[in-house]
Amino acid sequence: MWRSLRITLLLLVLAIVAGQTWMDRIRTTSWRQPLWIGIYPLNGDGSANSDRYVSELTPARFADLESFFAREAARYGVPVAAPVHIELYPSPRSPPPLLAPGSGALATAWWSLKLRWYAAHAGRDAAQPAPHIRVFVLYHDPQLTERVPHSLGLQKGLVGVVYAFADAADDGGNSIVIAHELMHTLGATDKYDPQSDAPLYPQGFAEPLRRPLYPQPQAEIMAGRRPLTATEAVMPESLREVVVGPLTAAEIRWVR
Repeated sequence: MWRSLRITLLLLVLAIVAGQTWMDRIRTTSWRQPLWIGIYPLNGDGSANSDRYVSELTPARFADLESFFAREAARYGVPVAAPVHIELYPSPRSPPPLLAPGSGALATAWWSLKLRWYAAHAGRDAAQPAPHIRVFVLYHDPQLTERVPHSLGLQKGLVGVVYAFADAADDGGNSIVIAHELMHTLGATDKYDPQSDAPLYPQGFAEPLRRPLYPQPQAEIMAGRRPLTATEAVMPESLREVVVGPLTAAEIRWVR
């Protein structure tokens, strides 16, 4: 009986959350005013280098994100000159909850609720206004960590969790990952093969009608890589080499 009651309560909470998600979707993709994006940096590995990197972060380190969204939105005729505003928030006292590998549907739903609760209460003492979207960036020392976990962005709750590198040389790549996960919170879908990470044709190509097709001069933000040949693709170095494709623009309601 208690198990049935718990499941019933969880389903009720999920129904309420679904209604809130619908309202969030309308609010964040109306593009009538700038979206306020809160970046919450954390030391992801406990190292001294990551601690130093996080302590030295300034809003200027994320200016390329604002420029990217402004440039791409203008290409689609979005009537807001600055569609996103990036603000740096204090580091939370604890990291966001993690989803255990192999979690089932019920455990994943419970984790999603815990993440939303965490996001809603993180930085409540900050002097800045509450942002529309919260992105928690966990920085890792590249000398200690060669490969970071997979980042994520949730439209339900408007929250992103990004795993990044604590090195100025990786700032360009970090910004690409943040922009990718921000797009997820706005409703954009991945446009790469989950098995090979290869960009899908045509939706994952910046210029699918280009002749010759390869090499592509830029990467599509939700594909993540720039195709060089039919079997080879590389990560772009910065957001200057990335564009928002037509399907992604439609998903986030830049075109209707």
